[in-house]
Amino acid sequence: MTMPDDDMLNEAALDDLFRAARAEAPMPSADLLARVMADAEAEIAAQPAPLPVRQAAPRKSHLRSLLEGLGGWPAVAGMITASVVGLSMGFVSPDQVNSLSGGLLLQSDMSTTSSYDLEDMLPGFGALDDLGMEG
Repeated sequence: MTMPDDDMLNEAALDDLFRAARAEAPMPSADLLARVMADAEAEIAAQPAPLPVRQAAPRKSHLRSLLEGLGGWPAVAGMITASVVGLSMGFVSPDQVNSLSGGLLLQSDMSTTSSYDLEDMLPGFGALDDLGMEG
């Protein structure tokens, strides 16, 4: 497609005009710069105070997470107490446990008529022996 000569002249005139505009860069006046700076300072003064930066929450240790999962220190103290009592009763000799149960757990004298076997106290105890013999 060809362009008519009139359009070529107009484009040449525009190119000259743009070239002249690029050669002379206009500088803003001192009054304009002062007004722009005054507006900028007014906007800065009108800004609300910045919000304080939120600190990230401290990371919880695994022990603290476990403690919270169990119910906190009161629950853990109860579990420790029960464990200590259970261990101490497990290490106590059977004679003392028998005296605590009123002599009903172990038969020390055959003449007593009101004694109980271990299977009477723990009905599922005999089933444990059966499981051991099957395997």
